[in-house]
Amino acid sequence: MRRVKVLLSVLVVGLFVGSYAFATGQPEGTAAKTGNIRIALVVKNLGNSFFDAVHDGGVEAAKELGNVDVIYQGPSTPTAEGQISIIDSLIAQKVDAIAISANDPNALVPIAKKAMAAGIKVISFDSGVAADGRELHLAASGDELIGRSEVQAIGQMINYTGEIAILSASSQATNQNAWIEWMKKELQDPKYANMKLDAVVYGDDLNDKSYNEAMGLFKSYPNLKGIISPTTVGIAATAKALEDAGLAGKIQLTGLGLPSQMKQYITDGTCKEMELWNPIDLGYSAVMIAYDLVKGNITTVNPGDSFKAGRMGDIKVGDGDVAVMSTPFVFDASNIDKFASIY
Repeated sequence: MRRVKVLLSVLVVGLFVGSYAFATGQPEGTAAKTGNIRIALVVKNLGNSFFDAVHDGGVEAAKELGNVDVIYQGPSTPTAEGQISIIDSLIAQKVDAIAISANDPNALVPIAKKAMAAGIKVISFDSGVAADGRELHLAASGDELIGRSEVQAIGQMINYTGEIAILSASSQATNQNAWIEWMKKELQDPKYANMKLDAVVYGDDLNDKSYNEAMGLFKSYPNLKGIISPTTVGIAATAKALEDAGLAGKIQLTGLGLPSQMKQYITDGTCKEMELWNPIDLGYSAVMIAYDLVKGNITTVNPGDSFKAGRMGDIKVGDGDVAVMSTPFVFDASNIDKFASIY
């Protein structure tokens, strides 16, 4: 009889603990609060190698700081709705800061405002949340620099003559749209007088859709000479489409890609060169900045302000409370092996 009472007591205690965890918004599989500063990285979608590298950088910063837990979350597909649900859960968990790479700049504003009203520091990185929904946006590089350099690269590849197209990610992606606007401005330079932008298409950062969009460009524009794909998923899918269609070397390709995914295509000449920043540095900088906001080390975020971000050095704030981390880096056959082993 005594053994039965003990078992019943254990069961009651277990039910109480479980009920308490549920009531406090602590979802199954989430670590209990440790007393450390908890910073959430909310990415566009899981299973994306670029954001896996961002996570690695965030973990590096957390280890360096010593009292930070990094929570890495994202929807299975890159939708604003999925991110909204995740952020709502993070608010319930009472995290200290949220850094978001937005699938839609405006759709996330209400939930981001809710997080800030709850005392959570909110920044965006990579792809920005609209200004009302965050305290700071960390840009991997300057929009103008990226957009112009992409056009400069494809121009050199096709000798500044011929038709080109752009294969982007989501039509709502803040960063993609900003880069494309600068690409169009760069194309207004007289040196591109013999180049024509045929189309901008969207693969939604999904492999199959990006591949099919590339194939559609080949059919719709038989005189196409070059494609710019400023998205890691899109450029890899386009490279595969070029090879499958027997057009590698006939249609030039550049954009923003992961070295590990693009190594074979750069090595065999399907893509002569591409650009990207280091996503490890991006995750590292985002966590460093979020930490300093939580700790009160950053008290103002205004154009002209600057702050230190660990090994990344000083990061300066520009117009629109946008801080630029660094310039994009060019990958080609001379260095792809080295960087493909890193990310």
